[in-house]
Amino acid sequence: MSKLYLLGGENVFKRSAREVNEQAFYDAGKPLIVVVFPWARASFDKTYKRRKRLVDYFIGLGADKIEFIEYSDPKEIIAEKISFSNLVYLTGGLVSALVERLRKMDVDHLLQSYQGVIIGRSAGALALSKRAVITCRQSQKTKLVNGLGLVDLTLKVHYTPEKDSELELLSKKDKIYAVPSSSAIVYENGALSFIGEAFLFENGKKRSL
Repeated sequence: MSKLYLLGGENVFKRSAREVNEQAFYDAGKPLIVVVFPWARASFDKTYKRRKRLVDYFIGLGADKIEFIEYSDPKEIIAEKISFSNLVYLTGGLVSALVERLRKMDVDHLLQSYQGVIIGRSAGALALSKRAVITCRQSQKTKLVNGLGLVDLTLKVHYTPEKDSELELLSKKDKIYAVPSSSAIVYENGALSFIGEAFLFENGKKRSL
């Protein structure tokens, strides 16, 4: 079973969640081979500067090899790259798009049997969860969408207290874990631990974890 890091968000330019990433990279062991899924944006992001920034960051954290998995890669190549890695990194963006693409390319099944470390940042964290709390861009209303369910919980990332009333209302039907940017929930063998701040909304009430 893999060890999952559900990262509430990060400014990669500022490396604002370095503590979380350092722990995850350490847990993955050596030699450290990282595969990155940049599949969460509306259009596929191959921006050189953005990728170079992530590569530089990961090398500084101890990565020996970093590979970006393209959506155009054949399924066999994707499976092979994952099998030779010990850390999988899912970037942020649009959770619905990410979940749909991961399922279409059978990556969801590969991740379910993966034995290394998985980091999901923002939308990546939501995709790993059973359900995700998101805010619609047009209406600004909060709603629930389904993730891949590698972790059996409902998750809100980029948490700030401004959404407390909506989260309290939603939590009357389903308990919700809320994680600010730069903090993370760590899941291993059915147990949860936390790096930084995290909150639980349950039965209409909020408490710190």
